[in-house]
Amino acid sequence: MPQSVQHTPDPTAQRHDIPLPDPKPVPWCTRISIAAIGMLSFVGILTETSMNVTFPTLIASMHVTLATVQWLTTGYLLLVTIVMSSTAYVLKRFNPRTLFFFALAMSALGALTCLVAPSFIPLLIGRMLQAVATGIATPLMFQTIFTHIPVYKLGVYTGFAAVIISLAPALGPTYGGVLTSVWSWRAIFVGVLPLLALIGIAGAYSVSGTAPGTAGRRFDMLGLAILSCVFLGLLLTFNQAGVHGWVSWQFGVGLLVCFALVALMVWHARHGARALFDYSILGDRLIRLRLFSYFGMQFINIGMSFILPLYVQDVLGGSAMAAGIMLLPGALIGAVASPIAGQAYDRSGLRKPITVSVTMMVLALALLAGFAGSLTVVLMGVFYALLRIGFNIGFGITMSDASTFVAPRQKSDQNSMFSMMQQFAGSFGTAVMSAVIAAQTLRMPISEATVSGSRIDFFILLVLALAIGACVAASFRVQRRAQARG
Repeated sequence: MPQSVQHTPDPTAQRHDIPLPDPKPVPWCTRISIAAIGMLSFVGILTETSMNVTFPTLIASMHVTLATVQWLTTGYLLLVTIVMSSTAYVLKRFNPRTLFFFALAMSALGALTCLVAPSFIPLLIGRMLQAVATGIATPLMFQTIFTHIPVYKLGVYTGFAAVIISLAPALGPTYGGVLTSVWSWRAIFVGVLPLLALIGIAGAYSVSGTAPGTAGRRFDMLGLAILSCVFLGLLLTFNQAGVHGWVSWQFGVGLLVCFALVALMVWHARHGARALFDYSILGDRLIRLRLFSYFGMQFINIGMSFILPLYVQDVLGGSAMAAGIMLLPGALIGAVASPIAGQAYDRSGLRKPITVSVTMMVLALALLAGFAGSLTVVLMGVFYALLRIGFNIGFGITMSDASTFVAPRQKSDQNSMFSMMQQFAGSFGTAVMSAVIAAQTLRMPISEATVSGSRIDFFILLVLALAIGACVAASFRVQRRAQARG
């Protein structure tokens, strides 16, 4: 970490290469390019979360189990994570326009494959193609923001990006639920094809630029393979817990293998001749604290989008449409919160909005855990709206604030690392939440198992939200000490 960086509570005092405020607005071409790339990411996340409410339908029509069908989410997010882990290099190697159109092609091909899939495996393949698209588009969106937007407007534009990332998971169940109820789950993919065409037109007009180059740096294929094995190992291990139970030998052996893989990854990061990222940014404690908070928020976000639709259908006997519509108010209210939080961050820094964010998430999860045995659709909708507001306030500005602690040459590494961990948080969150509920089905009926498993899941997420709060408090102490030292 460069010695010139000073960690102070003042958001502008933290930033590298701070330009003087420029009265000129951000060019429209830049705005359109961010929107086009962002909407490509939106399509991938929308279809991913849309599939959550179709799980009961797919289990019945394709004759698969919950432990199998959840790979439509966990497998998708795993591949997104793996692709994102390569983007620290890819963003420097290939021009934005090339990456945009490659991602667009993968998204369209994946949607078509899912649309005509006759069985589970082709459906999963189509989702993997879409995962490649999302894995490229999301970091490309943030890279465009970090390199083209003045630092004093960073909060607003990362707030806009947070709307895209966080609105899609909440709109997805509504979109998927309505289409599945009135037509078929295949309609999910019919609906995104016209949107992809419009995205392509907007991108053809606006997306441009040149890659900065890798400066002789070669791609770390071994590091990518090890990291992929770590992520896959964790997901498979928790899948085994859902199939065989938490005290099974399969789960225990899986944990031991994962520990060994993590140790190998750390060794390679320290001693390997190449590296996927500039890991030196993790030497800064504030970056580590922000990364944990960012990971935890997305874990909670995607975990909840898995639990609540399942609860509505398996416990309350509601339809996929009811499950989706229940989440809609929270999604819309939360979407409004992101840019407002971004403006507040630009004006006064992180402390006030992040404190509100964590407080609201803790309160919502405490209420869900407390009412777990007597939840109704209305109660879940209200508690979820409270959670979404808290999440949307804190999510975007956490990444934005982290970007102020790295040098310009390290921004693509920080961007890729945070984007990668955001996606793995969703994949891991789905795997853990699913495993808890699936393990309960080994000893009780599905309805009872869903209630019992959901209660445990809510408490897990509550503990995680409290841990995020502890990280935020710790980061403020670090900044005060740095400021006192001058």
